[in-house]
Amino acid sequence: MKASIIGLDIAKSVFQAHGADANGKCVFKRKLGRSEISAFFAKLDPCEVVLEACGSAHYWARVISRIGHDVRLVPPDRVKSFVKKGKKNDAVDAAAICMAATHPDTMCVPIKSEEQQGVLSLHSTRALLVKQQTMLSNALRALASEFGLIAPLGTRHLPELMAKIETSADLPAAMKQSAMLLFEHYEKVAQSIDALEVQIRARAKSDEDARRLMTIPGVGPITASLIVASVADIGSFASARHFAAWLGLVPRQHSTGGKTRLGRITKTGNRQIRTLLVLGATAMLHRAHKWDSAAGQWLCELMARRPRRLATVALANKMARIIWALLSRKEIYRPAGVSVSAG
Repeated sequence: MKASIIGLDIAKSVFQAHGADANGKCVFKRKLGRSEISAFFAKLDPCEVVLEACGSAHYWARVISRIGHDVRLVPPDRVKSFVKKGKKNDAVDAAAICMAATHPDTMCVPIKSEEQQGVLSLHSTRALLVKQQTMLSNALRALASEFGLIAPLGTRHLPELMAKIETSADLPAAMKQSAMLLFEHYEKVAQSIDALEVQIRARAKSDEDARRLMTIPGVGPITASLIVASVADIGSFASARHFAAWLGLVPRQHSTGGKTRLGRITKTGNRQIRTLLVLGATAMLHRAHKWDSAAGQWLCELMARRPRRLATVALANKMARIIWALLSRKEIYRPAGVSVSAG
């Protein structure tokens, strides 16, 4: 029988296909090897193929699309709710993917191009190296503190700490050697991060949407480049609030009986973009009194009655909504109004 929709559970080597007709009835179940995917779908009539948006999903979506099928990616959290309780295997997962795709509330993930994934690889590598840089810095400081040597906070003070270690005559040679290895590794990682950031900035300056986002206060080339590469289609978000919710910057709701109860932000969605927006908002918090616009006045008034961290997240939420508006309308950021100088 002919399948109108196929759920494909992808893996490293063994894939599971679940075909269903227009009524949702299963017409076939098939286990496929990695090398069999292209030949299997080439034999089928064009239909809808649904994959879970996980590792390598964008690659396989492009491969199957080139064969002639209509490919969609569904978020993993939507698929999870359709998996039968107590029955977790590849066949069940493939069937759950089919059911999740047919649900009217399911939002699909746009398929990324190879160019977009290439830019994202720069960002993911940079994020990993930044974590390693922090680990090396903390390890070096901890090692030095065991021998009574400390330095002020900030990476710029690490050379000062190394100078103390090298000039100290009382330290064991083994400790100096360990500290030198950590510091050399730290410097190599820092150089790699700088090289990646040069590439990211160059790409951001050459991209029209990224240049548009960089007109927003608190959004730099790294944030703009990551957003443009991650958001394949801004039209997939119905409103600015939907985009902010996708980034996990909206409050969690627990409302009942007509009473609205808002909690902390959900922290769902793209963690890397959310982190960069919060960092950008933190930088703008320190210059809020000099931010000559209605947004600056709003931020000053918010800080006067709310904790600074709450104001930071609220500003990040506002920045996300501005980003949606600029990408949707193909405009640049134009400050509205003039804030009253505070103090």
